[in-house]
Amino acid sequence: MKKIVVAHSPDADDIFMYMAIKFGWVGEFAYENIALDIQSLNEKALQNIYDVSAISFGLYPLIASEYALLRTAVSFGEGYGPKLIKKKGVSLKRNFKVALSGANTTNALIFRMRYPEARIVYKNFLEIEGAVLSGEVDAGVLIHESILEFDESLCVEAEIWDIWCDFAPDLPLPLGGMALRRSLPLTNAIKIEKDLTKAVLIADHNRKILASMLMQRNLIRVDEQKLDVYLNLYANKNSISMSEIQLEAVDKLFALGYEHKFYDKLIHAKDHLIPLEYEQARYEDLN
Repeated sequence: MKKIVVAHSPDADDIFMYMAIKFGWVGEFAYENIALDIQSLNEKALQNIYDVSAISFGLYPLIASEYALLRTAVSFGEGYGPKLIKKKGVSLKRNFKVALSGANTTNALIFRMRYPEARIVYKNFLEIEGAVLSGEVDAGVLIHESILEFDESLCVEAEIWDIWCDFAPDLPLPLGGMALRRSLPLTNAIKIEKDLTKAVLIADHNRKILASMLMQRNLIRVDEQKLDVYLNLYANKNSISMSEIQLEAVDKLFALGYEHKFYDKLIHAKDHLIPLEYEQARYEDLN
């Protein structure tokens, strides 16, 4: 069987959506997985390293020539998302120093549109809260499970969701997606997307069983109650396959990035999806 390397983040939603393949419940290929923080995943995607990779939607226009955009295993915020946190009682100056999880993350793109004068440093997402607590930075944007609980001496300065709504009212916030290398044969690409879609569907339909298995194997950084909350936010029925409104939201993100000169050209999500109709046309030709 052909080996396909799938890279994803170590946060609960990515692990949850991938594990149906890891446990052998679905898959036509010999899948191998690797877990890296989102900054590393984005950097590896820029280098065209992995066959399939979780990415920030904010990165995609920079890799569109090398990677197709998958419809599945997506995470959107709807009334929630990353949080800009600071110490209580601190007033942030216009050029405050802030820790972000990566230069090409969606939250970094939206943050830079709202706070163009902020001085940015990039850190592993697990180090951001500590950097704020130590005073190394004035503020930081928390992502993944970190948004659920943080030190009581900290408070939320702004929700990335609220900033997004100022730019794109009535649209969900596109956070994380999946991309597949264009060098893979199209027939394989279609099968891989189907495998991943089925894995996310199985995970959503068997949430309690799979969540229990992940907890028993110590693959999750939060307790059972927080895991349930987190999965309800980022790994749910809306993660199985992108809807029209989700695609519209991704296009809005790309348009905002282009307007703010983060990208050198404007692209549209639908133009970069794997053409599933190819499979039907191919078999019709055979018949």
